[in-house]
Amino acid sequence: MAQVHMQHLLAFIGSLQLGDSFFPSGLYTLSHGLEAFAQADELGPATLEALLIDHLRDGFGAADAVALACAHRAIEEHDLDLAALADVRLTATKLPREARETSLRAGRQLLHIAGEIFGGEVLDVYAEYVRGNRAPGNHAVVLGLVMATQGIQREMAIAGELYALVSSCVAAAVRLALVDHVVAQVALHRLKPVIAEVARANRDKGVQDIASCVPRTDVMAMRHERAEVRLFMS
Repeated sequence: MAQVHMQHLLAFIGSLQLGDSFFPSGLYTLSHGLEAFAQADELGPATLEALLIDHLRDGFGAADAVALACAHRAIEEHDLDLAALADVRLTATKLPREARETSLRAGRQLLHIAGEIFGGEVLDVYAEYVRGNRAPGNHAVVLGLVMATQGIQREMAIAGELYALVSSCVAAAVRLALVDHVVAQVALHRLKPVIAEVARANRDKGVQDIASCVPRTDVMAMRHERAEVRLFMS
């Protein structure tokens, strides 16, 4: 019993490490479209939470969370081809160029760093998949593989990824001077039940369920690609 408790505790600490902004995956450079909303004067304290709820339910949750779940299941089933299929489909859901490129950049960075930090044959094999163009290497998929190899349960892994994405969004809102730190933390607190709801709803979905329907965010992200002045990469 004590050993099982220790394993759960270590997995929890591992999820904190992987979701920490200090972890060098590059997420802090992304606003996930928020900068374009700010440039269009369409984002502020009153609208931030609603926008992030849409992101969670119809964007991050419907696409990245499901892809992460598939990658996590690929480790359980010893089938990396499942992760690769999820990886390819996730790329197809990212319509804005910046969204695709930043997801791949962060994912490949994570794959390289996680291999050095945690090691393991599975990550080495998937790195070969990416180098051989058998898989794109999206961040959510790579994170799902890493978290599974670290013994982090699937639902907790999804929740950790969603929290990290939302946290990076509210941090971007602070850096854009749209909200202060207190408002940002209040938003994070209020969004915790939504994160839990979305994690639970998507933990058992398959590759065919990976989708995204946030058209306004996609349009704003495409505008961001042409912006003359940008603080963030997306």
